[in-house]
Amino acid sequence: MNNLLQGLNVFLIGMMGAGKTTVGQLLANKLGYQFFDTDVLIEKVARKTINEIFADDGEDAFRQLESQVLSELSAYTKLAIATGGGIVLRHLNWSYLHHGLIVWLDAPVEVLVERLQNDTSRPLLQDANPAQALQTLLNQRNLLYAEADLHIPVSATETPEQIAGAIIAKIPTVLKSPQADSSNPNN
Repeated sequence: MNNLLQGLNVFLIGMMGAGKTTVGQLLANKLGYQFFDTDVLIEKVARKTINEIFADDGEDAFRQLESQVLSELSAYTKLAIATGGGIVLRHLNWSYLHHGLIVWLDAPVEVLVERLQNDTSRPLLQDANPAQALQTLLNQRNLLYAEADLHIPVSATETPEQIAGAIIAKIPTVLKSPQADSSNPNN
């Protein structure tokens, strides 16, 4: 598997609560990669929580930091990277994401609501109706998420280990094996 990826970064995209961080850590371990979460790095760079960035500086400032962190991470190899749910909104970010394999963890709104019901750290969920807020965000982002290299549906019953296993099983379907490349003169 590692030979197939040849050090290519794996970017996990999808809605908040889809499991990008948990699955990303497992994936990194299975691949022998390092793991990074863009939201954690943004908080380190800003020396503020994401809620504080949104409150003090606004969403645009957060998105700018997000692009900066993504740009820096994409310069490295052998990384599994959990991205923020809205990273797909900026066209610039796609130029960085396309330096790796993009995996969409696609969880239905019901699963997201269940997972996020007690989470107060999500500024975009500070809404009287979090389920409706999530559905609205999902509607805005679905076409962008669908541009991922791999689409991994996530159900309420699957464990993070099963999801990471599904990603690893599907990687060969989107990457050509170096041995199978007929233009390779070493064959």
